[in-house]
Amino acid sequence: MPAAPTPADASRRITLALSLAGFSCFMLLYGTQPLLPQLADTFAIGPGSASLSVTAGTGLMALLLIPLSLLADRFGRTGLMRWGLLGAAGFSLASAWAPEFWLLVLARAGLGLCIAGVPAAAMAHLGEELPVAERARAMGVYIAANALGGMAGRLLAAAVGDWSGSWHWGLSAVSLLGLGVAIAFWRLLPPAAHFEARSLQPRQLFADVRRIYADPGLPWLFSIAFLAMGTLVGLYNYLPFRLGAAPYGLAPAAIGSIFLLYAIGSYASAWAGRRIARHGRQRILLAMALLFTAGISVTLAAPLWLIIAGLAVFTFGFFAVHTVASAWVGHRAGPRRGLVSALYLSSYYLGGSVVGTATGWAWSEAGWPGVIAAMLACAVAVCAIGWRLRRLAGD
Repeated sequence: MPAAPTPADASRRITLALSLAGFSCFMLLYGTQPLLPQLADTFAIGPGSASLSVTAGTGLMALLLIPLSLLADRFGRTGLMRWGLLGAAGFSLASAWAPEFWLLVLARAGLGLCIAGVPAAAMAHLGEELPVAERARAMGVYIAANALGGMAGRLLAAAVGDWSGSWHWGLSAVSLLGLGVAIAFWRLLPPAAHFEARSLQPRQLFADVRRIYADPGLPWLFSIAFLAMGTLVGLYNYLPFRLGAAPYGLAPAAIGSIFLLYAIGSYASAWAGRRIARHGRQRILLAMALLFTAGISVTLAAPLWLIIAGLAVFTFGFFAVHTVASAWVGHRAGPRRGLVSALYLSSYYLGGSVVGTATGWAWSEAGWPGVIAAMLACAVAVCAIGWRLRRLAGD
């Protein structure tokens, strides 16, 4: 008989499996982002409408995170994550061949429904199954995998779409990779060893929610998630329209290559996870919020190299902020870890959906300066919250 896995082996498998889940979630959710100009041309729609191919998934995911996390708290997380990843790959493939835009949006919403149970369950699973000393590092690795998934999905969709001359094949390639990741996740993730079922009684749930929002830090961290994710989606949604127009006139594959910057985000996530113990959550969060605000401002410049440099600075700061905030939420979560994770991630993806779509109107009315004005308003608010949290007791 094979030897039982050691705790260290189990921890590595859990971290790897959940990192693959994060990779797949970001890859599938944002697979249409570099294809927005082609979708707008194919279906004769505007940029704001085309962005629904992204926000339909993230929006429904944000709305369902909380109810699905409650079910996971009661009935278990591993099955929800396994079937969610598998179903999301199927809906993504269906969206790749939708003959009408409304059918594409419907399939993307189905993708969001399937993925909704995965991120909060993954964060809670990391918090329950790993030793305390390993959690911040593992969270950094998990979010780094999110960044790599977002980069890989966008690059793959853009490159295959450009090579084949069809966005259908670009999105199909992303979907098939998501299917492979779902199968690998299914085989890798060990059974939960520390899961404890939580009550679904309304009185207990309301009491838990009151305690969460009475916490001096958690509601502010939820607000950071909403605003920061809004800036990420807003910038990356509408930059392809700017770079595809004069004077840049970049081809789809060249535009898709800007998502290589997610590799910087992946490094930033792992870096921030290691620095928390040395420098403290408050200091790292505020410094990185100021950094990504500066990066947004630089993208107003006209030279292409400065736009890319500003986006790189922003991407590093964003993923560091997200890593610190995620780890901080896990630190303060208490026994209702799944619900707290769901509230954080619901804010995160809802920010991407609301701010990401609303930014389309800023683009239509004022072009790139309008987009940057909206993004800077969000970024300055994150800095203000980071300043407020710098003296949070007990952290």
